[in-house]
Amino acid sequence: MIDDRTVQRALAKGGFYTGAIDGLYGDVSRRATRNALIADGHTIAPWIDPRCRIALEQAIMAEAGIETGPIDGLVGPQTRIALERWQDGQRTVEPSPVDIAHQPDRFPRQKDVRAFYGAPGQHQTKLDLPFAMRLAWDTDTIVRRFSIHEKVHDSAARAFARILDHYGETKLRALGLDLFGGCLNVRRMRGGTAMSMHSWGMAIDFDPAHNALRWNRDRARMARPAYARFLDIWEEEGWVSLGRERNYDWMHVQAARL
Repeated sequence: MIDDRTVQRALAKGGFYTGAIDGLYGDVSRRATRNALIADGHTIAPWIDPRCRIALEQAIMAEAGIETGPIDGLVGPQTRIALERWQDGQRTVEPSPVDIAHQPDRFPRQKDVRAFYGAPGQHQTKLDLPFAMRLAWDTDTIVRRFSIHEKVHDSAARAFARILDHYGETKLRALGLDLFGGCLNVRRMRGGTAMSMHSWGMAIDFDPAHNALRWNRDRARMARPAYARFLDIWEEEGWVSLGRERNYDWMHVQAARL
């Protein structure tokens, strides 16, 4: 699925939505979706809300030049391919020159990370964790500290401390929030040529087995209500959740704005 904030922005651009761009797809957003589809000439009377939402996403992708097949609110092979192309585009698209209001400017935009953080892999320090984590792909291996960029060390340390205070060690383990999926890893983005945000040690992955790269909120564990405060804490520190912003890669938070 396309993330809720992008859907709200598309509806607002068309004049169908005047509410806050808050990523909360509620009754106002659903009515705006129906009105947008009707205005575009679609007969949607028998469609339930989820089908209307899918149809709107098909329309958004079609406007972006991605072939979706008929705008019918049905998820077939062409729509699945289109969603993959959309997600791939979100990883490499140049950010808007307009600030995204809910992403505080404590950290640079993705396009400016080299100027802010320096060369990939440099300026690293060790972050001591306030609770033991398990290596996601070898859960018998305990992680007590890891390499992270010196410019994000303090905010990450605060986030981990607040997360422990909120959840406690028992609940952290039950939710899989103690599964460490990596931080520093100098490499290119999967399927692209740009350097991954992990190359600067300012992106962290959690529980990748239950939050796979292409999974949307219908499958990713991190999209569930129990994880909301976890992501809130990172956002309050100025980090960005790709799951919340782009509805893919829910495992990933980064100290770089989109």
